[in-house]
Amino acid sequence: MSWFERFDRHPRLYVALLLGTYLFINNSINATSVWMEHSRGGTPHIALWEPFAWEYTSALAFFLIAPLLFAWFARVPPRLSSPGRQLLLHFLATIVFALLHVGLMVGFREVIYYFSGGNYQFAPWLREFFYEYRKDAWGYLFWFLMYQLYHFVYSRLKGEARPVDEQEDSHSQAPEHFLVRKLDREFLVKVADIDYLESSGNYVNLHSQGRIYPLRATLGELSERLQAKGFSRIHRSYAVNHNAVDSISYQSSGDGEIQLKSGHTLNLSRRYKDSFKAALS
Repeated sequence: MSWFERFDRHPRLYVALLLGTYLFINNSINATSVWMEHSRGGTPHIALWEPFAWEYTSALAFFLIAPLLFAWFARVPPRLSSPGRQLLLHFLATIVFALLHVGLMVGFREVIYYFSGGNYQFAPWLREFFYEYRKDAWGYLFWFLMYQLYHFVYSRLKGEARPVDEQEDSHSQAPEHFLVRKLDREFLVKVADIDYLESSGNYVNLHSQGRIYPLRATLGELSERLQAKGFSRIHRSYAVNHNAVDSISYQSSGDGEIQLKSGHTLNLSRRYKDSFKAALS
């Protein structure tokens, strides 16, 4: 098994480990830099542990917020249309991000100083928040660009799917195969071997035999196109291959769950339940 296949089995776990390692190294360097700056004039006015407490609480706060931040990036992928609206959304998001980051960071520091017998002062709060906001806004931009770069590289390594025949790109036809380009190799994925479709930003992930292939499309468009091949929309984020379904269970709320033969479980929304049952029958 190649290193990428190992990574691809648990991408979130490896991303969390890489992110945690980066934050630890980066903030350790920042902490030692702060200590060296305070030590240049002789005896420092702060304890050795303080800059490490400042930097590590900042890192921990970001680490806890990161899943929400990356989920937000997935929800608002960069588009050429409506640039003004996108800039406004991201500007508002930087404020929310800074409020969450500073709130957690200051809370952690208050606890640390309390147990050390001291008192952490975040005042005047407006000036201090603006000071932190500048760094958080720049950090927001950095991580947004890193998120886009990660997905660009990841999709190239994983392989991006497209219809085999360019003529099949018509919405009126359902393809038999998708051609997957993975670096310098090309291979075929049968539509019949695809278990389910998953919406992911500007892409739809094709889940086939334990592998995931991104296709640039919308879930609504692709699921409608593959209806003739036995696919049905079951959720705003999922469409399923009827032949991959093992069992269906329903909840009192009207929603349900679909157990696939592969062992995966998908949510069945009550919005699509009736049309799905009609398609099965």
